[in-house]
Formats: sequence, structure tokens, C-alpha cells
Amino acid sequence: MPIDNTDKQILSLLQQDSSLSLQQIAEQLNLTTTPCWNRIKRLESEGVISRRVALLNAQKIGLELIAFVQVKTQQHSETWLEEFVLQVKDFAQVMEFYRMAGEYDYMLKVLVSDMRSYDRFYKKLVNNVSGLTDVNSSFAMEQLKYTTELPLN
Repeated sequence: MPIDNTDKQILSLLQQDSSLSLQQIAEQLNLTTTPCWNRIKRLESEGVISRRVALLNAQKIGLELIAFVQVKTQQHSETWLEEFVLQVKDFAQVMEFYRMAGEYDYMLKVLVSDMRSYDRFYKKLVNNVSGLTDVNSSFAMEQLKYTTELPLN
């Protein structure tokens, strides 16, 4: 079923604060709770809403270093890729992981407490993952924008 403007308004509210009650959402949209609940349940069952989570402030829990790690490899078989993905997914420090087009084959966003922690991560990555030909790291000096809200225009 297509997403209409009311669905977009619900999604926008939930992206801003997923702890809003059904009553609060319904009131903001001038709906009664039953149709609002039905819409939210449909959006969940269709996978539009994949989960509801609490977003933590990384700095307040000591995770202050953001690294963007670009990886090159000469390995492009399906078997190697499956193993590589499993290994990288096991690293709790990897927040995001992408297969790329361009000069580098993969990009990882890594979040750690400090350079020493990053060095431990890096050594584990290069020593445990075979087939890497180049690993390039860039470090964020300042985060200028961060959002989890998807544009719904």
C-alpha cells in the first residue's frame, strides 16, 4: 500500500520521538487512536518501520573518535564477500558498512573511545580479514550534522 501524507506525518513524529504515545500521535494528526494504531501497525508489518530504538549520545558514554575506513581488495568472489561481511559485522565498533563504487571497495564508519582503541580495532581487522590490499583511515575532527531522520518529502 502506498504511503500517504498521514503516514508520512506519523513517520515524521516517530522519527523525532518514538516514545510518543498513540494518544499523542493521534491528537497531533486529528485522528482517533484506532485508525492511527492501524496505520502504525501496517507500517510496521510492511517493514517501513523496521524497529524503534533509543539513540544514545556517543560522547557521553566515552565514544569520541569517529573513523571512516576505506578498504580495497582483489577478492571479489561471493564466498569471500560473505565471509568478509560476517567478520566485519562481528566488530561492535563498526556502526555502518557499505560496498562502494569507485576507488575503494568498502567503507566502514567506526566509533571508538580514542586512538589507542582504534589501533586495536585496526590491527584486529587487518590481521583477521584476508585479502585486504589497502586500508585507509580518515578521522572526523568535528561532527557538524548527525540525524537519523529520513527525508519524507
